[in-house]
Parts: sequence; C-alpha cells; structure tokens
Amino acid sequence: MVVTDDSSSASFVQYGIDDKPPLPTALLLGAQHYLTMVGANIAVPLILAGALGMPADIVPRFVGTFFVVSGIATLMQTTFGNRYPIVQGAPFSMLAPAIAVVGVAKATDPSGVAWQSALLQLQGAIIVAALVEVLVGYFGLLGRLRKFISPVVIAPTIALIGLSLFNAPQVTSAANNWWLLGLTLALIVLFSQYLDTAHPAFKLFPVLLGVIASYVVATVLSVTGVIAPGASGYVNLQTVIDAPAFVPIYPLQWGFAGGAGTTTVSLPLVGSVAFGIPQFSTSFIIGMLAGVAASMVESFGDYHAVARLSGIGAPSERRINHGIGMEGVMNVFSALMGGSGSTSYSENIGAIGLTGVASRYVVQVGAGVMLIMGFVGYFGQLIATIPDPIVGGLYVAMFGQIVAVGLSNLKYVDLDSSRNGFVIGIALFAGLAIPAYMGNVGSAEAFRQGMSQVALVGPVLGNQLVADTIFVIGSTGMAVGGLFAFFFDNTIEGTRVERGLEEWEETVEDDEEFESAFDRLRGDDATTAD
Repeated sequence: MVVTDDSSSASFVQYGIDDKPPLPTALLLGAQHYLTMVGANIAVPLILAGALGMPADIVPRFVGTFFVVSGIATLMQTTFGNRYPIVQGAPFSMLAPAIAVVGVAKATDPSGVAWQSALLQLQGAIIVAALVEVLVGYFGLLGRLRKFISPVVIAPTIALIGLSLFNAPQVTSAANNWWLLGLTLALIVLFSQYLDTAHPAFKLFPVLLGVIASYVVATVLSVTGVIAPGASGYVNLQTVIDAPAFVPIYPLQWGFAGGAGTTTVSLPLVGSVAFGIPQFSTSFIIGMLAGVAASMVESFGDYHAVARLSGIGAPSERRINHGIGMEGVMNVFSALMGGSGSTSYSENIGAIGLTGVASRYVVQVGAGVMLIMGFVGYFGQLIATIPDPIVGGLYVAMFGQIVAVGLSNLKYVDLDSSRNGFVIGIALFAGLAIPAYMGNVGSAEAFRQGMSQVALVGPVLGNQLVADTIFVIGSTGMAVGGLFAFFFDNTIEGTRVERGLEEWEETVEDDEEFESAFDRLRGDDATTAD
C-alpha cells in the first residue's frame, strides 16, 4: 500500500484501515462514527416527511428505514465497494430534486393517499437515476477523469465539503442555544486536542464523550424546566416513551395506505403484507439524475479526503470506479426500501481527523449496530431528540477538520504561482456564492421559469433536464467549486510541477493495490486449490 510522504499523517492514525480493535472498543468507536452523521441522517427523512405530509405516527418507521439502509449500504461499500472506512447515508445532494418530485407529484392530484403516491413516484425516479450511476461506476467513466485532476482541483473541492454547512440552521439560527452548542464544541475540542494524551479514551472517543455529556446536560435542564418546551435545546423524552418498540421495515413497504400502485400479498406465517410498486415518470427521472450527478462529484472528493486522513495513497482509478458503482447499487436498494438515496458521508471523515480511527472494521461494526437499531422505534425517536445545538457543535468540529484536510493538499502545489492562486481562489468563491444564489432563487421550479425567460437560449435553458441539472449541481458547493477548478486547471497553461502533479502522483496507489471482492474471492479459491 502506498502511503503519503506526510509522516505526521500516518503517525496520527491510531487504528489503520485494516486494523481490528477489540469488539467492545469497536462497538463504541463505531457508535461514535455514526453519531457524527446522525444530524444529516435524521434531517433528511424529517425534511422529506414534512414535504410528503406523512402522518406523525409513521415518521419513526421512515427514520428507521434510513438507518437500516445506511447500515446495509455501509457494509456493502466497505466489503464489496471501495473498501474505505466511509459511512453511507442519505444525501443532501439528492434532497432538492426529491422535494421537487414530491411537490409536483402531490400537485397532480394523485389517486390514493397523496403522500404515499408521491413517495412511490420518488422511488421510481431514484431507481432509474441510480442505474445510470451503476453504469458510470462499473464502466469506469468517472475514474478516467482521474488523470486530469491535480491537487489544485482536489484542495478546494474537499475544502468546500467542510464549508458547505457553515450556514446550517443548527449552527447559525438566531434562536439557537449558543451555550449548549458551545459546550458541545468545547468538550470535543477539550478531549481531542488538550486531554488526548491524558487518557486513551479522550483520544479515541472525543465525539462520543462530548455528545453524551452535552445531551445529559440538555436533558437535565429540560426536565427541571430551565429549557422550556419548544425552545432550542429542549429534549422531549415523552416522544421516546410513546414511540413503537418495533417498526416493520422491508422492501416496497410503502403500500399499506392502499390506493393506486399498491398490492397486498398473503405470505405464510406473516399473513397479508402490503407492497407499494414504484412508479416511473420521465420528468421525475430527469430531475433525479441531477442529484445523482452531484452525489458522484461529492463522493469523488470524499474518497480523496478519507485516503489522506487514513495515511494511505490517493485512490486509484479502479477503487474510484468500484466505489461509485457500489453507491449506485445502494441507491437502487435505498429506493426499493423507500429512502431517498445513499452516498458517502463527509461527517465521519471528519471524525477520523479528530480521533485517528480509520479502521474499516470499526465502521462495519457500527453499521451492523445501526442496521439492527433501525428496527427499534425507541432508538429512532431517541436519536431524533438530540437537540440542534448539539448537532451544530458537531458540525463546527467535524467540518472544520475537513476544510483543513482539503487545504493540506496544497503542500504539493507551487503557491507562488499566480495561476494556481487564481484557480483556487475562484473555485472557493464560486463554490460559496453560486449555491447561495440558488438558495435565494428558492426552488428548481422557480429557477426553471427564470431560465426559460433568458433571451435567445431560453427554450434550451428552460428545458427541465437542463434547468434541473444546473439547479441541483449549482446548489452543491463542492460540485460547483470542483467544476470551476477542473475547467481552469486544465485550460490555463501550467507545468506538471507547478500544478503539483509530479509529487502528488507518487502518492497515488496503483490499480493493482486495490483488491475487489471478486479478486479476493478468486485469490481464496486459488489458495484453496494449491
């Protein structure tokens, strides 16, 4: 395995990718990895449930579905995909087109229950769009771009992953409980930076300790009435008590409300089981393709970030292709389960940077726990009670670390070069400004209407495929910054040394170093035969 020449990066890692800590330790470390992404993996289903108008008593099952999908997708990616220690979860990049699909589907007066009919339309759109991602991955289309990407492109792309949530409501809301956010951040920083040498637990579990301590404080203040119901930071334990103990989660499960696109099958031992059949509409599929494209760009940056933090070489073309291909397969699976897709999560990459725990085994153990707990209604509701200020404190610590990882790639680049300074600067600025503009536009539909009014090219720009693709990718900061950097870095004259390619390519692993699941199986068969 090729490692970077950054000895401090390698020495920082407490558990490498192939290391297997004792199971009790791995359970805690795995739970910590999942805690870092809990805000997003809860936020996406809750936002989507609100857009769907889903009944409150069904929401715990919906949230549980996302955790089951996350667990299975993570196990598949870490075992059969790129084999990096990256948690898979619900993508924000696919949320905008998903909400657009739901809105249009509900507005067309669907037969049957509106929220269920809209969800079946969303499932069908994701399935087809994800199959395109499977083809892009396993046919090597994205990996072939690897030769055109230098540290000048990777640095702002990864940095924008971290900067993308600087204005998240959990961080910047005017009504936020800043004391609780500050406590969470202070504890994580205290354990990971100041007390990391005092005890191994502080180094390995700074996020877990910080979140649990802050949650206990918030709970006590809520129970004693210091934090009033409805206020930022309030913990409502009654919702946990009222949650169902077990939630049934299975493929094609969203058919129990009846209506068009549903069927009931009588199964042995189980009895009658309702199934919802995904519906396919061309316009919705086109919209979801934009979300999948943005997700692929984001994952490309994530792969480089996790490799660097894990102290190993940058991903080879073969590893990238297997990762993207498996993400496509798991997007199909997520859609069949009734989720909104699956992608690599930047949050747990930040956790690697704070803890030095890059073990694939740890992430797999955590995924197994999340898979089981997704069926427990109490668990989903308990996770949902984590106050936004605590999640905000997590964001500041985690994503600040990712920004630093992105910028560290510039050590290979000639920073005295004005062309490099221009490319990096405009990529970072565009990656922040254009998504802010898209946010001010408001929705894909509003953007489409505006594009249709552009002189001369309005009919082309106002086309749903074109407009929705621009809107979704333009709403994703790292996609915008990465595309800007990619274009200028490959069109403005610059030497390979100047762009950092000579030194950086020495850190890239060879294709032969990545063993796919098929390679490992074939190797085991050969060993057995010998």
